[in-house]
Amino acid sequence: MGFDVSERSARVWRSSAAFAAAAILGYALFSFPARSSPAQANAKEELLRVAGEVGKPGGRVVVALRTEPKTLNPLTAADGPSREVISTMQADLVHINRATQLTEPALAKSWKVSADGLQYTLTLRQGLRFSDGHPVDIEDVLFTFRVCLDEAVHATQRDLLIVGGKPIVVSKVDAHTVTFTLAKPYGVGERLFDGLAILPRHLLETAYKEGKLAQSGALGTATNQWAGLGAFRLKEYVAGQRLVLERNPFYWKTDEQGNRLPYLDEIVFLFVPSADAQVLRFQSGETDMISRLGAENFSVLSRQARDYAMADAGPGLEYNFLFFNLNDLGEKASPEMARKQHWFRGEKFRQAVSLAIDRDAIVRLVYQGRGAALWGPVTPGNRRWANTAIVYPGRSLDKSRQLLVEAGFRLVNGENGAQNLVDADGTAVEFSIITSSSNADRAKMAALIQDDLKQIGIRVQVVPLEFRSLIDRVMQTKEYDACVLSVASFDADPNSDLNVWLSSGGMHLWNPAQKRPATDWEAEIDRLMEQQLTATSNAQRKKLYDRVQEILNERQPMIFLASPDVLVGAKKSIGNFHPAVIEPYVLWNVDQLYQRNGAENARR
Repeated sequence: MGFDVSERSARVWRSSAAFAAAAILGYALFSFPARSSPAQANAKEELLRVAGEVGKPGGRVVVALRTEPKTLNPLTAADGPSREVISTMQADLVHINRATQLTEPALAKSWKVSADGLQYTLTLRQGLRFSDGHPVDIEDVLFTFRVCLDEAVHATQRDLLIVGGKPIVVSKVDAHTVTFTLAKPYGVGERLFDGLAILPRHLLETAYKEGKLAQSGALGTATNQWAGLGAFRLKEYVAGQRLVLERNPFYWKTDEQGNRLPYLDEIVFLFVPSADAQVLRFQSGETDMISRLGAENFSVLSRQARDYAMADAGPGLEYNFLFFNLNDLGEKASPEMARKQHWFRGEKFRQAVSLAIDRDAIVRLVYQGRGAALWGPVTPGNRRWANTAIVYPGRSLDKSRQLLVEAGFRLVNGENGAQNLVDADGTAVEFSIITSSSNADRAKMAALIQDDLKQIGIRVQVVPLEFRSLIDRVMQTKEYDACVLSVASFDADPNSDLNVWLSSGGMHLWNPAQKRPATDWEAEIDRLMEQQLTATSNAQRKKLYDRVQEILNERQPMIFLASPDVLVGAKKSIGNFHPAVIEPYVLWNVDQLYQRNGAENARR
């Protein structure tokens, strides 16, 4: 799960001297070996052969990102662009196939689970090398989990590694085998290991010992100081323009004919600040693939499609929502902010706001019908986990006004016959909603909410912000009233959003990273999520998560709005283009993408 946060939980992003240096230099500092053939592969390498259309080597693919990635560090990455780039550079022990949604071997060639479900034994494939050629061993696995579990690192994955209230214990068995011992059985089994990138100890151990690991991985990092196990590795960063990755010659997969993957020589991420500009780049042929499309632009491209094909992959796992600032600001809160927070903390106030919002209009006007109205976090793309017993009320301005009156608010006549909502002290109810200036869909949502709330006497100001500034306000300075954001889950299982629902989670957006639950209902959600984490019966897990959905519906810490279909496109020259409804939508199989004309194509 994460921000897009479709820019989808941010902890802290910090700049570094390396980042600044790269912004000035803007080129790669080191070169690496050229493409290796199957004949060059080390005989001791246990490569993974994958099914699929056999492609051609060479060429590159160019895609656009709405904003620059914040980091290359998988420990701290939370925004969508960072996660998308990192997914091409890193690999995990066991992987969830984004197309089948089933687990499959990855860096671990096999695993077994003890009869009591408390111990997982994973066997690493032999001959693995990081993208800089350095051999991989069990010590890298131990190092990875040590830093992920270290509270001082603030890794976004840490919550998933606490089972039954205790950290997972990781132990070396031999040079290629490791065990993971849990305090209680884990409800999702080996899915636990998906998304946990194995880190290069030889590059990061010093930074970890110095307490600087979280700052590692700036985009300007020298290419010989960053490595992973993904299909591509860092080649060039030009601040404000592009990030170029090159083929990892040590990648551990082959196609069905034994050809070493990936096929592409390069993948180029262009930084294109708006959705319309991304469409123009795609239309002109400057980019090869496009995703995270709004419905309007999707319709335009579909009508004009010539050398490219568009696809509506159907409902995804992204949910958009409005939330209020419920942080404990203490002495930092101005009298005005304290008054607003008094409104926001009222459950009837939040429920009234929810009842006033026209979700059907959002789907119609923002998504042109290519989406679904939401009253909870489980989207239509994830029917298995939806609590179908909850009866959502639908929009009702009358019920909204009634709740506000019950909460001590009243409507008074204003200018031009308009009615204004005031609190018990006679103060007009006004607040601002911040949203990302680079996301047209959420900007439209905020504008529609502004119009909806005007009908119950609430005056709203919409404040577009650059995404980095928005996240800084939500996660760091806490200087905001309300915000419209989205989360896109990386798996259909509830545990993918553990960091959202736990009060200690970095993506518990309305009041993140609490030392102890601020409310009784947040404490109940904590207990329920921890219980479902270790329940081995799917029926029991479903019952527990159903109750979580009931609490969210009752308390409304997030006012869920709508979920879009996954809308994507690609040039017809791109082979193995198979979009998925789980992130990354078009790059999930980047190691098998290819240019049909091979190396002769796309060398721009």
